[in-house]
Amino acid sequence: MDDGSMLELGPNDVFDIPPGHDGWVVSREPMLAINWSGVRSWLPEPELGDRVVATLLFTDIVGSTELAARIGDRAWQELLGRHDRAVRNVLDRHRGREVKTTGDGFLAMCDGAGRAVRAAIDIRNGARALGLEIRVGVHTGEVELAHDDVRGVAVHEAARIAAAASGGEILVSSTTHQLAAGAGLTFEERGERELKGLSGPRTLYAVGE
Repeated sequence: MDDGSMLELGPNDVFDIPPGHDGWVVSREPMLAINWSGVRSWLPEPELGDRVVATLLFTDIVGSTELAARIGDRAWQELLGRHDRAVRNVLDRHRGREVKTTGDGFLAMCDGAGRAVRAAIDIRNGARALGLEIRVGVHTGEVELAHDDVRGVAVHEAARIAAAASGGEILVSSTTHQLAAGAGLTFEERGERELKGLSGPRTLYAVGE
């Protein structure tokens, strides 16, 4: 697939390619590919320029520059590749969508606040398994779809929330906190913060370990 993984299949084998991945087939025998769509595809797909409500995740590896300098470019690229694959697997499991990478982090979006927070927890745990610490900011708001990107104040707010987080911390906005209230998650209020470029203080919440 496009993440570099390979799989050998035999007669009558069936393999489901995860969302967001491409697959290439090398074979001398005929094969059948079925493009399967779920119930959600019965609804019209959002079009370019549409504004939709989404929960945004910004992730950032803490101390990435220092770590890259210490272990060297090749080892750093290998480690970063493992981290990126782990993040994409988490997003697949939680029905998230990768918007773009930011060098050593991700901007992603989910269609539910609780699902996005759980994805953030799994991303943090996966990073720790690789010896990395990340900071994550999560915010729910309206965004404008723009080709392979999203735009809007909500994007800037999610980025500022991530920047306010400490290493290993997941901070969420009050909007996300309220929407995820019934998801069985634990939060701790971190008080009001002034976020650069945004008017007025924002109450932020840290996700429990």
